[in-house]
Amino acid sequence: MHGKIAATYTYHHRLNRLILWLIATLAASFLFGCVPAGPTQNEITLNVTADGKTNSVMVPAGSTVNDVIKASGLVLGNLDRTTPGGLTIASDQMSVRVVRVREEFEIEESIIPFQNQKVFNESLPDGQTLLIQPGQNGVEQITYRRVFEDEVEISKNIFKKTVLSEPQPEIIMVGVQTPYTAVSLSGRLVYLTAGNAWIMENTTGNRRPVVTFGDLDGRIFSISPNGNWLLFSRSANSEEEESSLNILWAVNLEQQNALPFSLRVENVVHFADWVPGRKLTIAYSTVEPRSVAPGWQANNDLQILTFNSDGVILSQEEVIEANAGGIYGWWGTDFKWSPDGEQLAFARPDSIGLVNFEDKRLDPLVELIPLQTRSDWAWIPDIHWSPDRSTIFGVTHKPLAGLASDETSPLFDLTALLPDEGIAIDLESQTGMFAAPVPSPLVSNRRYQVAYLQAIFPEQSETSRYRLVTMDHDGSNRKVIFPPEGTPGLEPQRVKWGYDANDKETLWIAFIYQGNLWLINTTNNQTQQITGDGSISRIDWKSDN
Repeated sequence: MHGKIAATYTYHHRLNRLILWLIATLAASFLFGCVPAGPTQNEITLNVTADGKTNSVMVPAGSTVNDVIKASGLVLGNLDRTTPGGLTIASDQMSVRVVRVREEFEIEESIIPFQNQKVFNESLPDGQTLLIQPGQNGVEQITYRRVFEDEVEISKNIFKKTVLSEPQPEIIMVGVQTPYTAVSLSGRLVYLTAGNAWIMENTTGNRRPVVTFGDLDGRIFSISPNGNWLLFSRSANSEEEESSLNILWAVNLEQQNALPFSLRVENVVHFADWVPGRKLTIAYSTVEPRSVAPGWQANNDLQILTFNSDGVILSQEEVIEANAGGIYGWWGTDFKWSPDGEQLAFARPDSIGLVNFEDKRLDPLVELIPLQTRSDWAWIPDIHWSPDRSTIFGVTHKPLAGLASDETSPLFDLTALLPDEGIAIDLESQTGMFAAPVPSPLVSNRRYQVAYLQAIFPEQSETSRYRLVTMDHDGSNRKVIFPPEGTPGLEPQRVKWGYDANDKETLWIAFIYQGNLWLINTTNNQTQQITGDGSISRIDWKSDN
């Protein structure tokens, strides 16, 4: 009995002690929970400086600087940065700085000075100067990027440059002494040199500038039938003309220092010329500019425009509307007026024929084998009327046996087309694709000759140089008259005929050789170099009737 009582006492004693310990523990927990929290071994304190203020921030140990910024409630801009970097592990009492970064762009315009250029030309007396093109400064827009850190500029650099307008060089022509003897000639001869038009009147020594823009492109360069006007094309180079290839202009050759004027006709590549027998009237064909080679898509149209001496457009007529132009028609169509202005011939890669003005269509006289150039250009035969309007002289493409395709044949013949009879006669074989036959004016007994170019290498006539040949209108009496044997040949071109100033029975041919103007007397084959600066690219000549 006594042992049982003792065991019971021990059990109750231990139970009481456990209860007291639990009460004490709960009381302590309550008391400590009421004390404000302070740093523990798992937290650190840092100083964060931003926007001119410094604050203390407490974060768990092991946090990054990015975590510190987030805990501080700061928001970083896209360019803002921190010191140290955002991925740095923070340590107790570390100082963190937020650097506010911003950028701004500043635009300035600066002048691009024009350059001075001199062009030496023997058309002027020795030492004499002529302002061909006044200089004009260009304008460049420069964009600067400025960077600020905490509102203090730390850098200013060029971000981009944009040329608003290109500078235009000042071009001064300087005369140099000419060693060449002057030749008397009938009428007016114009020539294109260094982008400017010059004229010789009555003698090759009497020269003056006609157009000094410096941007004539040479595609159109034609004297009117009476010799009083010049039709020419200028490259389109102003901001308003960015979508154009060129523009037609005209100038009066009778008036000294006459001002040229624009005819407001754009994009003329192959054909524009005066209409014989009609006062101040031209015909032309247009193209549409393209960004890919050759730079245009031909319209193959035909327009006629009449204007007055002040450049006012009086009338405009569409004869042939835009059309595909046959095989390789994207290249274009060329035209040539008969001397009396009654008929207009056309030439395109697949045919030669006449314009039907009544029905407004093209009527072929002969079908051509188109030339497959395997390039971004197409061949068009150069055609010209005889002075009596009976014959069209041109070049026709002939087949070569054994080739897979006739279009690849290298053979070209000089051919006479008789529109009234509807027949074609081959006058000379294998002349080359650029033979360009040009009949002379009539002399006594209504005789005339034909000048043409003969390829030195007929089966490579695309790249060959040529010899100048004359023959009678029926193909007889063929003579090579230039250049002398053993000297380089001529580049492809249209030569020009004219009368001797003192003898209408004596004819001269004007042509370009090695960039200079030459004349040759077809009666005695006397040759005369007229210019020597090597810059001539186009000529035209109208003799007095």
